[in-house]
Amino acid sequence: MLIKQMEVGRMAVFAYLVADGEGGDGLVIDPAGDVDDIIAVARKNRNTIKYIVNTHGHVDHMSGNAEMKEKTGASIIIHKEDALMLTSTPAMYLRMFGAKPSPPADILVTEGDFITVGKVSLRVIHTPGHSPGGIALFTDGVVFTGDTLFVEGVGRTDLPGASWSVMLNSIQDKLLTLPEETKLYPGHNYGRTPTSTIGNEKRRNPFLR
Repeated sequence: MLIKQMEVGRMAVFAYLVADGEGGDGLVIDPAGDVDDIIAVARKNRNTIKYIVNTHGHVDHMSGNAEMKEKTGASIIIHKEDALMLTSTPAMYLRMFGAKPSPPADILVTEGDFITVGKVSLRVIHTPGHSPGGIALFTDGVVFTGDTLFVEGVGRTDLPGASWSVMLNSIQDKLLTLPEETKLYPGHNYGRTPTSTIGNEKRRNPFLR
């Protein structure tokens, strides 16, 4: 499996290109900006971007949706509980992030659904708390955690629709129960390192002690 981690946009967001090796179909997780750079990485690896997957509907993660869809024709995927966020972001926040409004989602997912490109199949894990429709994406050995779980940190819960107790349950019941060796790819570059493991977060994350 090919994974390319790219820091993009204005808030140290990590976007990801995920594909079944070089060539063939791929998907992009959270194209928050620098869309041409993301597309260039895909072209270098001969990947066709089939899907745009938003881990949640906050503007800092979907601010490149419109441009990415326009340039690739990719379908937008988001959890059904955050779908409305894509098309209802206040104009003030769009201006703040230099973003265009996102097109509506083409595909809505929920807990247990799979998003497949080539031989790569990512299982949707519903992780509400940072937002009602936050998701993580898991395949053997790898989990993309969006803004729920960072490297030795966690997502904010002071935003509309957020809840610390709900997010803590999501982390403890759905993420920390994954195999400890699972490599963790977070939604922001906020940690000491760009990636972690589930085992490391169990032992070292100060918010989970």
